Amino acid sequence: MDLSDLKEILRILEEQDITEFELEQDGVKLRVCRGSAQAPGAGSAAALPQTTSVTAATPTPLALPPPALAPPAAEAEADGSVVRSPIVGTFYRSADPNSPVFVSVGDSVKLGQVLCIIEAMKLMNEIESELAGEVTRIHPENGQPVQYGDPLFTIRKA
Repeated sequence: MDLSDLKEILRILEEQDITEFELEQDGVKLRVCRGSAQAPGAGSAAALPQTTSVTAATPTPLALPPPALAPPAAEAEADGSVVRSPIVGTFYRSADPNSPVFVSVGDSVKLGQVLCIIEAMKLMNEIESELAGEVTRIHPENGQPVQYGDPLFTIRKA
């Protein structure tokens, strides 16, 4: 099963409004569950979705966001807006170990500027700033796994 097969399955599940699905094929087990993981009024304006998990033949499960959800937008906090992870993967502050980091605490960033890379399924995904301002906090450590919706950066608007 490759990424295009997985995307097609998720598209069909969304179109048919299927909330739970399980498939096992060639040593790969896929289970998709959609729904709300947070009670209404529990703190954020929109409830975060439940995690959809994909378990391969290896014992380490991979997690994917539920289909057709927009990436989490930056949320306001006391010291700025929080940029959250739009995907599950590994957080990297630079393009490679020998390159300088994209941003550091105290740096000014522009709208659309690359903040980090999240590696997911051997694909390097550039995460861009959704606002202009100053980086006040970097939440994960370099090389740390991140989940859908995890805080990545706090940015104080300019």
